[in-house]
Amino acid sequence: MGIMKIFCSRANPTTGSVEWVEEDEHYDYHQEIARSSYADMLHDKDRNVKYYQGIRAAVSRVKDRGQKALVLDIGTGTGLLSMMAVRAGADFCYAIEVFKPMADAAVKIVEENGFSDKIKVINKHSTEVTVGPEGDMPCRANILVTELFDTELIGEGALPSYEHAHRHLVEENCEAVPHRATIYAQLVESRRMWSWNKLFPIRVQTSLGEQVIIPPVDLERCPGAPSVCDIQLNQVSPAEFTVLSDVLPIFSVDFSKQVSSSAACHSRQFEPLASGRAQVVLSWWDIEMDPEGKIKCTMAPFWAHSDPEEMQWRDHWMQCVYFLPQEEPVVQGSALCLVAHHDDYCIWYSLQRTSPENERVLEMRPVCDCQAHLLWNRPRFGEINDQDRTDRYVQALRTVLKPDSVCLCVSDGSLMSMLAHHLGAEQVFTIESSAASHKLMRKIFKVNHLEDKINIIEKRPELLTNEDLQGRKISLLLGEPFFTTSLLPWHNLYFWYVRTAVDQHLGPGAVVMPQAASLHAVVVEFRDLWRIRSPCGDCEGFDVHIMDDMIKSLPLSPRLEYKWHDLGSLQPPPPGFKQFSASACRVAGITGICHHVQLIFVFLVEMGFHHLGQAGLELLTLRSTRLGLPECWDYRGELPCPAPNIFLSKLNLVGVFSLHLTCHSQQTSDCCTLLEISFVLSPACSGSLCSMPPLGLCS
Repeated sequence: MGIMKIFCSRANPTTGSVEWVEEDEHYDYHQEIARSSYADMLHDKDRNVKYYQGIRAAVSRVKDRGQKALVLDIGTGTGLLSMMAVRAGADFCYAIEVFKPMADAAVKIVEENGFSDKIKVINKHSTEVTVGPEGDMPCRANILVTELFDTELIGEGALPSYEHAHRHLVEENCEAVPHRATIYAQLVESRRMWSWNKLFPIRVQTSLGEQVIIPPVDLERCPGAPSVCDIQLNQVSPAEFTVLSDVLPIFSVDFSKQVSSSAACHSRQFEPLASGRAQVVLSWWDIEMDPEGKIKCTMAPFWAHSDPEEMQWRDHWMQCVYFLPQEEPVVQGSALCLVAHHDDYCIWYSLQRTSPENERVLEMRPVCDCQAHLLWNRPRFGEINDQDRTDRYVQALRTVLKPDSVCLCVSDGSLMSMLAHHLGAEQVFTIESSAASHKLMRKIFKVNHLEDKINIIEKRPELLTNEDLQGRKISLLLGEPFFTTSLLPWHNLYFWYVRTAVDQHLGPGAVVMPQAASLHAVVVEFRDLWRIRSPCGDCEGFDVHIMDDMIKSLPLSPRLEYKWHDLGSLQPPPPGFKQFSASACRVAGITGICHHVQLIFVFLVEMGFHHLGQAGLELLTLRSTRLGLPECWDYRGELPCPAPNIFLSKLNLVGVFSLHLTCHSQQTSDCCTLLEISFVLSPACSGSLCSMPPLGLCS
């Protein structure tokens, strides 16, 4: 039987179009495993130890009652928790895993560790498992072990899975590990976080005075996206928010009893610690592995943690940021109720003056009805609301705009066209390829009385015609650049494809912003982040190297990531490497263990025909070596030949930029790549960067 092929739809970041690609039937699954959090969970020492302690205690309690210990492990993954149960004395385990590649790996890992006679891996969803003489399980289990939790606790369907398990798969009053979960919340005021959910008025200083870009009313009233914003709160400075309440226990779930997935709400009355504007709810949870609550695993941030010095860093469980539907004024000491609403998969919050009389009555899950939250993600909201960033764009635009400028803006859902108009451009066009962005921008233009001043063109750039531009030639092609198809920072180089596509519409001497790019890299050491892809080998005494081997053997997509390399290798450097001086190494402060490379994409915006200095790639390793690159990559000419270790395609006006990194060092297991994209806007603001958050990538 031949290998079956499947067609997958993918957004092409170069052209912005959706394309069908033929892939092996297991391709997407393998990629998902390679980029999943499995390794991070296996490296989570605190989680593993607490689960092991809880499982041992549960098995002991069942044995003390003179019963056989029959374990149901839902979401077994690698089979780790089932193996823990068998080693703790369980008589048999039924390990449920719906994801076939993972279930196949679990079978091999269980066999490798010698537990095949006591662990049965069942490749089904738990709701499809049958009990009976001819079923998957001959009888119900008396110990329920699960790891079905995400950062929000219930977002992976934990409640429906527990509900079904108690009704059909486990005995009444069974032991459960974890035994209980509790969700906590804290009300805060934070302009920074609030800027991730709402569009603020944007101020533009012009020759005619200050102009203010205001958001549409429906955008102001919109409750926002229904999905949770999960972040590492420990990396948020306390200066970024004002605490308005104590940490409030919102609700608990006892997993040893029947669980309901029905919609409900839970309220907690509190007195504000300070007056302010309630905007954001910070939330996290903990799980207790035993009925007494002595074995606890908590996701609390450092200010709410019982032992901040011993906190376990983890990336698979973080903390949640929830946005209230509208900001509410609060007065210190005046009692309020924080209400948590949930359905079977989602939690959201509201602030009320009195407690709801019926905790089964709840508001509808918030859904975006303004289009903005469908088009812009939260980092994008933050970018647009960054007034300093806007000021830099304004400063750059002033240097190139003329009274007779005809501008074409090419960036999805961008306000750059409004900046160009307010700064005096004679005519402004903006391309919005999608119906959603077209609708949103029309609303924003209308509320700012610009619907007749800025022309929106709803089509792809390569389909642009002279009629769309009313017969005008473009004197300024403008982009942030930002595109909704850009999954990774360099995907915004789609702007260069656009520049080629609209070349025939550019007038003589037309200015393109941006016009040049440079790439820099620096080696950094992280205390914890490297573990998300580091081989585990042995986990709490169990051999899981099969999982490591599977991930390392997967064919990683060149569109998404590159293989790791040992940057601290003591091999002689390959041809093309140049040695740094010792003083340069001291200045860089490179000491310690090399785990990662940080690649920083910097777009140098060229004003007129003047470059903004040297661009290069510096690679600081324990051997202090350097990779050479051309001084600048220019749209108007061919790219000079780089050093042998880096291959760059020719970069010119009609070409598409591509980058391939090739390293000649030995591979190791603890290296990943971080990428960040930044923009330098003009010679006048040289050194001031508008940055996008780093994106971690590793193999």
